[in-house]
Amino acid sequence: MQNVYHKIICLSLLIAISKSLFSQIPQTEITNGIISARIYLPDAVRGYYRGTRFDWSGINSEIKYGGHSFSGQWFEKYDPLLHDAVMGPVEAFSPLGYEEASVGGHFITIGVGSLEKQDSSAYSPYRYYKIINSGIRKTEIKNNRVLFSQVLQDSGYSYEYKKTETLTKRKSRMVLMHKLKNTGHRVIETMVYDHNFFLIDSQQTGPPLELIFSFPLKEKKEGQGLGDMISIKGNRMIVNRSFKKNEQAYTLLEGFGLTAKDYDIRLENHKTGAGIHITANRPLSKLVFWACSTVLC
Repeated sequence: MQNVYHKIICLSLLIAISKSLFSQIPQTEITNGIISARIYLPDAVRGYYRGTRFDWSGINSEIKYGGHSFSGQWFEKYDPLLHDAVMGPVEAFSPLGYEEASVGGHFITIGVGSLEKQDSSAYSPYRYYKIINSGIRKTEIKNNRVLFSQVLQDSGYSYEYKKTETLTKRKSRMVLMHKLKNTGHRVIETMVYDHNFFLIDSQQTGPPLELIFSFPLKEKKEGQGLGDMISIKGNRMIVNRSFKKNEQAYTLLEGFGLTAKDYDIRLENHKTGAGIHITANRPLSKLVFWACSTVLC
């Protein structure tokens, strides 16, 4: 009996230490009275995410609306340098200058900074690259809005980047707005990739979840899990069964046009009644579906 009591004390101590560590991470909360969001703020020393794949601006650890939750830790292992230790809607920019950089030289990822090219292998978003210069960052916080800014001065690419996350007043809407100004002498040509790690009501990926598009889907014959775990029916992606731990499904999708009207996607949970409607004012250039046992993106 004494041993059991001792174990309970140790477990409580571990939980308390864990909560204390996360409380030290720079963060803020915003609300419009309808939606609330807890956002981890960029910080090169204490930030929740310090990896080199995703933009550090706007890691939403919590998004709540109407008694439902839409974000949270969906991955089992946490490490601040892990490439996908992020939550909520996050963005990644394709790298600048990687191919022409020599080994030991540097390249740029917007939202992260200047990174060191470690060897002659092809760029991989799943690797961690040493950060040489993360630029000058500022954060401005209001009740319903956070403005992130990053200024990077480099011998090749230089820029001023701003991202604003706003909870629209009197509406159940979150808006992400970006501004990028080239302040260097080299042309900036990049792609920005929005990966929607929405975790709806902490539900496991299974038949209650469905993705609905505004156009008939055309599947590219590559990927995994299609037919078994996921089916495509017209403009919908149906989850056939619950995902087991470590199972994944993914594929490239086509069928969208050249205008922004096809950037219109709904993610619905028919069990809890929660859903998300995703739109943009720019057209899609590439569409990738990916799912694991906790999130469907």
